[in-house]
Amino acid sequence: MCKTKPLLRSIEIMKSGQTLSADEIAGAFRVIMSGNATDGLIGAFLGILSMRIPTSAELFGASSVMKESVTKIEFPQPENILDTCGTGGAPKTFNVSTAAGIVAAACGARVAKHGNKSRTGRGSAEVLACLGVNIDATVAQQKRCLEEVGICFCFAPKHHRSVAHVMPVRKELGFPTLFNLLGPLTNPCSAGRQLLGVWDDSYVMPMAESLAASGTTKSAVVHSSDGLDELSVSAPTRIVYVQRGVITEDMLCPTDVGLQEWDRSAVVASDLKEATTFIQTAITPASSGAVRDAIVFSASVSLFLSDVASNVKEGVEIASSAIDTGVVEDTLKRWVEVSHIHTPSTGGK
Repeated sequence: MCKTKPLLRSIEIMKSGQTLSADEIAGAFRVIMSGNATDGLIGAFLGILSMRIPTSAELFGASSVMKESVTKIEFPQPENILDTCGTGGAPKTFNVSTAAGIVAAACGARVAKHGNKSRTGRGSAEVLACLGVNIDATVAQQKRCLEEVGICFCFAPKHHRSVAHVMPVRKELGFPTLFNLLGPLTNPCSAGRQLLGVWDDSYVMPMAESLAASGTTKSAVVHSSDGLDELSVSAPTRIVYVQRGVITEDMLCPTDVGLQEWDRSAVVASDLKEATTFIQTAITPASSGAVRDAIVFSASVSLFLSDVASNVKEGVEIASSAIDTGVVEDTLKRWVEVSHIHTPSTGGK
């Protein structure tokens, strides 16, 4: 009873219709992450939270506790590392953010792509494995990839082992919970730059405010008018920028930055194999079409957030050139190679 008191208290507060402070939800999360909570209490806690939009304070408090137990990748200047991890949960197209991360790395950004497998079987982990990347790389291998290629993959289950305590409950609940929002806020490299897509527009501002509270360097939270958790080539995208505590908002269309508008069906892959082929084809020199534009669009914002490009339109030009000159293709090949090299541990878990 004593060990679960902060969790029970938080449940009572929410049952009365109140939201939690950052400290209150942090206390509840420490109980959950320690393994001291029963499945029933975890289910009650997550179920009540799912009935409303979490506040920025709740997101910040919960993500702070997850960061306490994460297996970190210690790397110089984490404030300049980029992540393109989103929440998922939106209508599926293909793995745009994953491909955009590869392009951004090829253009000079330092990318720690945080991700997981998906219930659909088409998450970032699955598509990267199909592309040949070692998704089970050790911390030492991940660091080597960052150093030598400029990109690594942080497979969430290997870095957030305490989340295993809630997995049975999450699977049984069968609907998105707070944990779907926390993944992008808990990068193992403490990435200071993020392109973060959310599945519902109502989460855009709370996520942006949580990033601001965490001290993010330069990030953006996006949701498109056609319901995607990424920048869309078929509709305007709401984009909220967060730079050193200052929040600004814009609407961005592909035509604003020199790209074409496409029907959304042109970027919808039917399965993992097609999603993989989409990426392989689009990063080939002289490629063209909707899939390439979707990748370039997200990569261009990523390059702006990484200060590789001075604005998004310049980001489009840089990303397009990197694809056409073969630099992106070469980056992926090199990443596959380096991710499989045995690298002795230097103290990472």
